[in-house]
Amino acid sequence: MFGRRGTQENIAAPVAAPQPAAPAVSDATKPVVSQVPAPEPEAAPEANKPVDNFENPVTDAASARLAEIKVTVFNDLLDAVDLAEISKLEADEVREEITDMTSEIISMRRLVLTVQEQQQVVKDICNDILGLGPLEPLIEREGIADIMVNGAGQVFIEVGGKIELTDIKFRDNAQLMNICQRIVTAVGRRVDEASPICDARLADGSRVNVIAPPLAIDGAALTIRKFSKEKLTFDNLIKFQSITPELGKVLEVISAIRCNILISGGTGSGKTTLLNLMTGHINPGERIITCEDSAELQLQQPHVVRLETRPPNLEGAGEVSMRDLVKNCLRMRPERIIVGEVRGPEAFDLLQAMNTGHDGSMGTIHANNPREAISRVENMIAMGGYNLPAKAVREQIAAAVNVIIQAQRLRDGSRKITHVTEIIGMEGDIITLQDLCLYKVDGEDENGNLIGAHHFTGIRPHFWEKARYYGLEQKLATALNMFGS
Repeated sequence: MFGRRGTQENIAAPVAAPQPAAPAVSDATKPVVSQVPAPEPEAAPEANKPVDNFENPVTDAASARLAEIKVTVFNDLLDAVDLAEISKLEADEVREEITDMTSEIISMRRLVLTVQEQQQVVKDICNDILGLGPLEPLIEREGIADIMVNGAGQVFIEVGGKIELTDIKFRDNAQLMNICQRIVTAVGRRVDEASPICDARLADGSRVNVIAPPLAIDGAALTIRKFSKEKLTFDNLIKFQSITPELGKVLEVISAIRCNILISGGTGSGKTTLLNLMTGHINPGERIITCEDSAELQLQQPHVVRLETRPPNLEGAGEVSMRDLVKNCLRMRPERIIVGEVRGPEAFDLLQAMNTGHDGSMGTIHANNPREAISRVENMIAMGGYNLPAKAVREQIAAAVNVIIQAQRLRDGSRKITHVTEIIGMEGDIITLQDLCLYKVDGEDENGNLIGAHHFTGIRPHFWEKARYYGLEQKLATALNMFGS
């Protein structure tokens, strides 16, 4: 089915010539019947370590033996399979064919495997050919926020805001690079010595970054920011205690009344997740255009145009930058422009869009607090080579941005909305801010989890009249009255 199915000779040759010095069969894969001990069911806890599937503890010796068998079977399979033909088939067809061929190879080599071990070998080989190899169980496992591969021998994950080392390993750096190549090729990009840094995404929108040798000294470094399969809502944030129900209503109003919003925060603080949630309250009739380095926003509205930057080719030509996308947006009759991450001169073009009738535009920015977010926007505009007075730039920012929402990951791993801050104008050369809501840490419990609460300042929002214009004044007033405003 794959173009060259493989003959009896090229699979069974190692068995047909059973001389002791035959190089094709390693000691671990010679025919064995009783000399390979089965794993002890009552093994001491310290002898049991989780393998790739996190479920079946095996001894180190059995694990090493199984790994050698996988390599042998995989190499035989590559000799019998035309990989160019594999890509033309459906995944289910490939899995079925690989299962049959793997069973045939195991039988011809007279390898002794339990049913469970044989299923694991088939699963791992299918993952190597079709998926992300040893990382596939981590991709399927819920609750993991980040997967961090530091060369072939180390795989870390982030669970509940804490980083943990797993027992997952790649066979070698070549296998890791093959997985990286498969990921970036799927989105039309490449990673190699000539272009060792690449941003990409998985099919579910999860963000991927690869940095390969020679820049990564100990082997390719692969980082995957996983997206939850379940679409989060403000109710989920309330359940996680990232916001309160009242704050959730205020954020819904801010999004619905077309305020221009910057979501500020550090790496991993939940900026993109919050941006996705804020877009959930946009009117379905509005035309939205998103600009991203790697497309990861998951908007639910029916009228969305998704744009993605493009890196330069081998000759250094053909690059399409974020600024190019934002400038082109203005010619596409947008009602809202959403920039996945503002990190360069495109900040000026986004401000221009916000000031020319594209109310309700949004973007994320890396900063530690709302005041620093404004300073970063000023610096980004300066990076673009604009020779503008500082006061003129600040006036542009004050006129364009209405609300800055600060997301933060606290030291216990929890993520909170710590500031909802409004820009209300200028006083001299200074942009004037007022905090509508702040999160205050009061202490920590016996488990090291931080205890705190959101406190509203009682200030009437500057966008109150805008809420009235959109008929949401009552909803905003109800939320604010709950805080005694």
